[in-house]
Amino acid sequence: MSTRPKTRPFDVAEYLRDDDDIAGYLTLILEEGDPALLASALGDAARARGMTEVARASGVTREALYKALRPDASPRFDTIVRVCKALGVKLVAVPAE
Repeated sequence: MSTRPKTRPFDVAEYLRDDDDIAGYLTLILEEGDPALLASALGDAARARGMTEVARASGVTREALYKALRPDASPRFDTIVRVCKALGVKLVAVPAE
């Protein structure tokens, strides 16, 4: 009888260790142009940083933050801006190629 190795689900939040990691990750996600994917990625970054800390810094309750940053969410732009500020990143527009 073969035994399968024990694995655990991949969690990108484990690899978002600093501001540069978070900024690079969000930049790649923004290039996809998918608002739900951005909400989910901001949730990943918030979990990496600590959801309670991000909630406190953004002025959004922890529960509302979880709701706004779930994969199928469409958060308001002001929520995105507040979370980005709490994460120490900013959204930047560059000319499209």
